[in-house]
Amino acid sequence: MLLRERPDARFIFHGRQENLAPLLEEFSELKPVSEIRHSETVITMEDKPSQALRKGKGNSSMWAAIQSVKDGEAQVAISGGNTGALMAMATFCLRPMPGISRPAIAAIWPTLRSDIVVLDVGATIGADADQLVDFSILGAALARALFDMKSPTIGLLNVGVEEAKGNEWVKDAGKILSETSGAGFTYHGFVEGDDIGKGTVDVVVTEGFTGNIALKTAEGTARQVATYVRNALAMNWLTKLGALLASQGLRAIRSKMDPRTVNGGVFLGLNGVVIKSHGGTDEIGYKSALSLAYDMARNQLIDKIGDGISRLKPGEVPDVETVSETPST
Repeated sequence: MLLRERPDARFIFHGRQENLAPLLEEFSELKPVSEIRHSETVITMEDKPSQALRKGKGNSSMWAAIQSVKDGEAQVAISGGNTGALMAMATFCLRPMPGISRPAIAAIWPTLRSDIVVLDVGATIGADADQLVDFSILGAALARALFDMKSPTIGLLNVGVEEAKGNEWVKDAGKILSETSGAGFTYHGFVEGDDIGKGTVDVVVTEGFTGNIALKTAEGTARQVATYVRNALAMNWLTKLGALLASQGLRAIRSKMDPRTVNGGVFLGLNGVVIKSHGGTDEIGYKSALSLAYDMARNQLIDKIGDGISRLKPGEVPDVETVSETPST
């Protein structure tokens, strides 16, 4: 449980009182540091973003969670619900930060070197050069907050590393980042798809269509490889014996490839932090999302984004409040 590792965390649960109260009664440690706020309206997975706004603005559990961030009652909102509805409500309620044209969804990505940040993985389909630069600011700020880096390296995802390759907006973004490298990040240059898994850079930047495909492909490949390994080790008594002898190493591999350990897409670029958890995950996945939320609040992510904007766009400094010392979700 997160509370055992982060005893100063506090929680506000938004939803139907009759459903949440019995669940909270089962956890004696959690109950004293938690509050339930009743919301009768629930956004379903079938609701389109526009429908969700009309249906749930002001009175749904999803809206209430986001509103608690806006009001300063919580530092991060976490939801396992409808992604499109969550993004629409978060953008409408919290608004993009000054200097940021569109929000992005960032994923924490395990690699051969260490965890890295990849964005956008689905918020903005298609992006011009300025938006890719904005995503770079956001990704660098997240890397500084989570990985304690002073100047994370940034790479633009492209079809090749040569400067002449790629769409014009990717090449234009590369030129801008080259000229501003050192303002809270170090621009590495173009990176290719295989550089993501290698961990060539600390932050990989792309637009939402490509990023979402890359994310889903990686998740599917991890499950495919895990199935191959499991089937191969169960072929006969000899492979089963080998699996028993290598059990410790296999557990380490399984843990590294488990998507639950990096659960949580971070909505970046808004005047507040929202995390989208996989709706079908279990307690391990939600603990990962909560840990991510805690670390972002503790390390003052919004302030770091504001610092990045002020360095690259001096005339557009966000007016945001400093995160409090006790993160709550």
